[in-house]
Amino acid sequence: MPPPSIVSKLPRVGTTIFTVMSSLATELGAVNLGQGFPDYPMNEELIALVSEAMKSGFNQYAHMNGLPALCAVLAEKFHDLYGTSVDPRSQITITPGGTYAIYTALTTILRPGDEVIVFEPAYDSYIPNIEINGAIPVRIDLRFPDYQVDWPEVRRRITPKTRAIMINSPHNPTGSVLSAADMEELRAIVRDTEIFIISDEVYEHLIFDDIPHQSILRYPDLLERSFVSFSFGKVYHCTGWKLGYSVSSPDLMNEFRKVHQFNCFSCHTPSQVALSKFLTNKESYLSLGTFMQKKRDFFHDRMLASRFTPLPSRGSYFQLYKYDRISDESDKDLAIRITKEYGVATIPVSAFYQSGKDDKVIRFCFAKKEETLEKAAERLIKI
Repeated sequence: MPPPSIVSKLPRVGTTIFTVMSSLATELGAVNLGQGFPDYPMNEELIALVSEAMKSGFNQYAHMNGLPALCAVLAEKFHDLYGTSVDPRSQITITPGGTYAIYTALTTILRPGDEVIVFEPAYDSYIPNIEINGAIPVRIDLRFPDYQVDWPEVRRRITPKTRAIMINSPHNPTGSVLSAADMEELRAIVRDTEIFIISDEVYEHLIFDDIPHQSILRYPDLLERSFVSFSFGKVYHCTGWKLGYSVSSPDLMNEFRKVHQFNCFSCHTPSQVALSKFLTNKESYLSLGTFMQKKRDFFHDRMLASRFTPLPSRGSYFQLYKYDRISDESDKDLAIRITKEYGVATIPVSAFYQSGKDDKVIRFCFAKKEETLEKAAERLIKI
C-alpha cells in the first residue's frame, strides 16, 4: 500500500534565496553580506547574565506570557520611549522570535478568504503566513526608488474583505522608515473600520540620523487594533536565541495567547532572566542606533570608489545598491556572479517580490565586523 499523499499548503514555496546564497557563500568561501545576521560577538555582559541565570537555577518553564520581570521592564521602556502605558500582564507576550509573533498574530485574526494588504518588497515570511491561513495577500509595491507607501493606492485596494494591513519599519530589505505623516495616513484609513494592523518593528532600535521611530505604540488608537512584533535577537546581535515579543490590546492579546499556548507555550527562561536585568540599563538599547549607523557609514564610505549607487538606508542593517552603471543582467544573476567571481555574497531584491519584480537592486547586510566590510568593499570596487 502506498504511503498517504499530501497536498501542499504552500505549493509555490521552495528553497529560499537566503539559503541558496548562504550555501553558495559557504561553498566558495565568500564574504557573506547576504543573510541578515552579525558576524561579531554579542554583548559580554548579556552573555554573563544568561550564564548566571542558568547557574542560579532558572532553567524550568517561564510563565506562558513571559517572565513577569521582563514584561515589566519592557512596559517601562515603552513609557519612556513612546509615552504609552502598556499593562505588562495583559498586553505583552514573550515569543520565540519576531517571525513567530507575526505568524501567531495572523493566525489569531485570519479566516479563509480574508484579504491582507502587504507592501513589497516584503520580508519573505509574510505572504506564506497569510496563505497558510487560507487568506489572500493583496500586494502593493512601495514606490521605487525611495520605497515609500502609496497611500492613495492603499485606499483603492481596500475591500469589504480587507482584514489587515501589514507594515514594517525600519524596513527589511530597503532600510526605509515610516514618517509621522505616514502614520496619520494609516490612522485615517483604518478609522471606523474593522481592519487590523500587523506591525513588524524588529529593527526598532536600529534607526539612524536622529530619525524618531514611529512605533504603533506612540498611537493608542492604533494599538487597540494592532499586533506589534519585536525581536531581541535582531537588536542585541543574538539572532540564534530566537526570542522576541508581541504587544497588543488586552482583548487581542487574550486571543493571541490562545494560539500561543498550544504552539510554543513557553520561551527560554535563562535568556528572559538575563534580559530583564540587562534592559534596566537603558543605554543598552539607546546606543544601538549609533552603533549600527557607524557600520552603515563605514561600508558606505568604502563603497564610494565602486560603480554601485547607494539608495538611502535610514534603519535596519541593510543597504541597497543599484548597479545600472555595471550591468543590465538580472539581480539574481548578478548576485550569483559576484559571489562566484568576486567572493562577496549578497541578496537580489527581486526575491522580496512574489512577481520577481527586478529594479536592478541588490541588498548588502552591514551588520558585520569592520574587517569583514573592508574585505567585501575591496572586492566590490573591482567590479
